[in-house]
Amino acid sequence: MRKAKLVRGLRTARVKRGKPLRRRLARRIRRKKQLKRRVRLHPNVTRQARKQPSIKQHTLAQQQLAYEAGAADGARDRALVVQKPMSDEDKRRVVEAYQRGLNAWFHQYMVPRPSFADAAQVCLAYRQGYADAAGIKAELQRSVPLPLRGSASVVITVCNEEETIGQLLHELGRLPVREKVVVLNGCTDRSLERAAESPDTIMVSYRERLGHDVGRAIGATLTSGDIVLFLDGDMLVPAEELAAFLYAVDGGADAALNDITPFLPSFPQQDQVTRCKLFLNQALGRPDLQANSLTAVPHALSRKAIATVGSSALGVPPKAQAIAILEGLQVCAPCSVDVIGRNRIRPSNTGMGNQVAKLIVGDHVEALQEAMRRHGRRLLWQTNSRAVLAAERNLSLRSEQSVHHKKRKTDPGGGEP
Repeated sequence: MRKAKLVRGLRTARVKRGKPLRRRLARRIRRKKQLKRRVRLHPNVTRQARKQPSIKQHTLAQQQLAYEAGAADGARDRALVVQKPMSDEDKRRVVEAYQRGLNAWFHQYMVPRPSFADAAQVCLAYRQGYADAAGIKAELQRSVPLPLRGSASVVITVCNEEETIGQLLHELGRLPVREKVVVLNGCTDRSLERAAESPDTIMVSYRERLGHDVGRAIGATLTSGDIVLFLDGDMLVPAEELAAFLYAVDGGADAALNDITPFLPSFPQQDQVTRCKLFLNQALGRPDLQANSLTAVPHALSRKAIATVGSSALGVPPKAQAIAILEGLQVCAPCSVDVIGRNRIRPSNTGMGNQVAKLIVGDHVEALQEAMRRHGRRLLWQTNSRAVLAAERNLSLRSEQSVHHKKRKTDPGGGEP
């Protein structure tokens, strides 16, 4: 009887203790659902977060703080909305005020600097709070919240891309970009007219075909931003994916390459161009870069990298990459964009030994020549003679025997109890 009463008492105590816990869990779940409805991530950002499962995600409380900070700044800047519907001038002023507020808040409170996937979540919460408080949700909904310390420019090379250049420039309007430079070379269609429809666009046109690489080198000399993003006019890449390259260079990288490794086949099925990229990175002491190269777009460079490499070397992307690595610049591949599936099929880039493949292989030969000129024929590889290898092996054996001898002297019993 006494035992039964004790059991009933324990059950009652468990239930009483469990009620507040269940209420707290229920409140936490409700708050999480509310924030999910409030902050919706782009699917590309979600994929980037899945690729980095080891990185700790920002907590719900941090996103809530971001939303509250955005709401406070939006309420302060609400006076900028003079009339409704808003004029183009009002929209520009509000977006500029929003970008200034986001930059100031992010760089003050997000220390240490989070990964791009984590920063995207926090910045989306800030944008939502700002839009709700300022009453300009429609104006900010299409913009990608990207906090940058420096200014950003974009260089686009175009050759008969009238169907895609307009859409690409419209997509770039979602990013905080200072200037857009379009280099048209050998265009015989209406690419020039389509590019001219986008405001604040610098256009350079050549009658002859210069190629994408030379076009990028020319465009880089016309930019003034701290970060320069390079694109081709035939690839429509979402602004959310392009933002990752700007964020990486703004965080300290000198060159942010496109990580195409997930889209490549295994080594036996790889083509000669991919193997040339692998070999060059191995020879430069950067096997971690695998087959990633400045040959592939999109990629971004810092102003320091452009000045160090030089505009002439930018016309040969593998050579520019070799110079950047040998000069000690920070080269990384922070994110992946599938350009293999998006690449426009042309007669010059299809089939074994096509014209583009031969050009890229020749560029890698030129890069290796530049590296050997700077570091000798062996580059960063070292091959010792048999005598040197034997001496190193004997030295290693003697050191191991010495350690074992000292251990036996200090513990004659071998550590047994």
